[in-house]
Amino acid sequence: MINQPLYILLLALIISSCNNTDNKKMTTTSKTENIEKMEFKDGYADVNGLKMYYEIHGKGKPLVLIHGGGSTIQTSFGRIIPSLALSRKVIALELQAHGRTNDRNADLSFEQDADDVAALLNYLKIEKADVLGFSNGGTTTIQLAIRHPEVVNKIILCSALAKRNGVPDGFWNFISSATLDNMPELLKESYIKVAANPDGLQIMHDRDAKRMINFKDISDELIQSIQAQTLIIIGDKDIITPEHAIEMHRQIVNSELAIIPGGHGQCIGEITTITPDFKESDLVVPMIEKFLNK
Repeated sequence: MINQPLYILLLALIISSCNNTDNKKMTTTSKTENIEKMEFKDGYADVNGLKMYYEIHGKGKPLVLIHGGGSTIQTSFGRIIPSLALSRKVIALELQAHGRTNDRNADLSFEQDADDVAALLNYLKIEKADVLGFSNGGTTTIQLAIRHPEVVNKIILCSALAKRNGVPDGFWNFISSATLDNMPELLKESYIKVAANPDGLQIMHDRDAKRMINFKDISDELIQSIQAQTLIIIGDKDIITPEHAIEMHRQIVNSELAIIPGGHGQCIGEITTITPDFKESDLVVPMIEKFLNK
């Protein structure tokens, strides 16, 4: 059965002594202080007919974050931005009709989203960046690496779809009858809280659903043309099948593959996948940082 994660198309250290507990408290306090002092700015960029919202956290080498379908910066990446921004300039954005970015009264496409991201980087005078895309944002990242390789350094594809057979058959039947009522309440609430137009929720939903209904395979030739060093991450209970991730890994010459316990986006703390026993140590931030720092 396909459930809520559709719209996002979209490990533990045991402290055994008082000494270690005190050290952990000191480390946590230090990290909290660093986060509080972290540089932050946000704004809107004129991008291909959009007023595109973006945030910049921290400083260092640029890392772009591209959210999933139906999502905002915070719903996809709120759990990992503070850690990533301790050593990076994290540039998070919201795509057409999502969150604080307006709608341009045109259908969504992953190709157009990729062009919009490239235009934002140009606006911010960033010549080259690492990119992490989740779910639909992962598919946009694939298109960015294909269409604008000059702006891409390393890419991380988290639960990204490149071909229709990359999800269970029932996914497409569910998509064809998708309604706003099925959308996770957490995503609805998060959209309304920050939206440029709170009445645009239905528009965002319908544009995301239509894009997926009309989704066409990215050709083998185009996938194989990707030269960027690539980290592919999926969950072992993901919407994306292991076979699809393995095939992408085989096609992208400079790629690595990680299959992590959990569902769609759980390894990055996506808001609808958080469970009561969630721990920060469940997140794959160390893996991401290791990949980016090679």
